Amino acid sequence: MISKDFLSSDLFNWCILPLLIFLARMCDVTLATLRNILLSKSVKYIVPFLGFFEVLIWLIAISQIMKNLQNPACFFAYAGGYSMGIFVGIKIEERLALGMQVIRIIIQKDPDRLIAALVDKNFGVTTIDGHGSKSPVKIILTVVKRKDIKFVQSLIEEINPTSFYSIEDIRVANYGVFPQGATQSKLNYFNKMFPYGGSK
Repeated sequence: MISKDFLSSDLFNWCILPLLIFLARMCDVTLATLRNILLSKSVKYIVPFLGFFEVLIWLIAISQIMKNLQNPACFFAYAGGYSMGIFVGIKIEERLALGMQVIRIIIQKDPDRLIAALVDKNFGVTTIDGHGSKSPVKIILTVVKRKDIKFVQSLIEEINPTSFYSIEDIRVANYGVFPQGATQSKLNYFNKMFPYGGSK
């Protein structure tokens, strides 16, 4: 059992307590980042659970701050935990690579090679004839999983490096053509765990 002498010692007040506040703040901000990401992806019904633990951890951290207003190490730990929580949340989101994105490619010359390469890799492709400021162009649209974005970018840069392209998030994609052997979307796993998580 932890003694009162230890809780009032310099080791606890200046090292262990700030460390605990740092970790608590890091955890609650990480949960907040994941909560916002999942909400933007229409995975709605896991969000309240994340919010519950996020606020619970925050209350524990802030209560310790209020009890130790004379300890500047706690303030730095709180602020540092906030920054680290954002960083960790972003890294987790990058690893999960949730959702899908649409790539819009505008090509002035020789679009056929890129179209053939995308089709060969079993990416769905829609082409539209357009007109740029100087000449006719071909607009290529393809919807891909986020984990495949870098691969498609490498194809564009290899085959037609002067083409203009933009990438945008999409909330929902129904049907479509995707590479063979592609794993099931991670969003589907979340929606199976929380079956009413999809958009209405």
